[in-house]
Amino acid sequence: MPHRSAMRPPMRLRLATLAVVAALAAAGCGGAGGSPPPSGPSVVVTYSVLGAVVTELVGDHAAVTVLMANGVDPHDWSPSAKDIERVMNAGIVVANGLGLEEGLAKTLEEAEKAGVAVFRATDHIQVRELAEESDHAGGDPHFWVDPISMRDVVAALATELAAAGIDVADRSADLQQRLVDLDAEARETLAVVPETGRKLVTGHESMGYFADRYGFQIVGTVIPGLSSQGEVSAGELAALKAQIEAEGVSAIFTEIGTPAAVVEAVGRETGVEVVELPSHTLPDDGSYFTFIRQIASDVAGALR
Repeated sequence: MPHRSAMRPPMRLRLATLAVVAALAAAGCGGAGGSPPPSGPSVVVTYSVLGAVVTELVGDHAAVTVLMANGVDPHDWSPSAKDIERVMNAGIVVANGLGLEEGLAKTLEEAEKAGVAVFRATDHIQVRELAEESDHAGGDPHFWVDPISMRDVVAALATELAAAGIDVADRSADLQQRLVDLDAEARETLAVVPETGRKLVTGHESMGYFADRYGFQIVGTVIPGLSSQGEVSAGELAALKAQIEAEGVSAIFTEIGTPAAVVEAVGRETGVEVVELPSHTLPDDGSYFTFIRQIASDVAGALR
């Protein structure tokens, strides 16, 4: 967790103060016959998939703003002046952490120095560790493809909000149980994939938590590493093709940020089907639950 200066009040105290101020403002501004604004501090979420879950948790207890538009590659995103303003004026910022919000790192640091509460989701999960040469030295940030890790985030965030006087205990308990049920549903969907076929080749290494949770192995990536902004060399592509053939892989999963021409060439030269995987993009209904169901269904359909 970030170091707290001796001159700054603890996060819980700052959140509680913000909640009181917001509640007083709501009481003073609510007009007769109109709906009062949400109580509690404003919540700013950095990433769309995480934002969908936070919105379900918070409900009408606070206003939730998501910075990154759905379908935007977080590795290739930079905040606008308005985004920076929203972060600096937030009651609490919910970030992914572990370097996912590369373009927002400096702004988050400045916000914390200014007294804004920043909740990093990956501080509250079992982080998937990586090799020392990884481009994310702190671990894999792509936890959102695992409903159980997301459940842990929901529990921790609910505790922080409760300290601010935002009671989402009932919503948290319900959401956590639904995430557990979602995990069981995904496991059942994936049961059709034989043990020998549980091998994933993806655009970049974004499906590690999914693989660990459901008994798959990442045997290769089109772009080496965790970031979609990496470069692909001819030697690495040749090695990937050899790996695909040696492992008997039946599908390559392309995703946001994967160069289409490159992945199509790999599929064509290896005779392997290319399947688009929505690992970073919410479905049309904006639901995290539909998101996980779609990923599980796509993987099961391609590898069964």
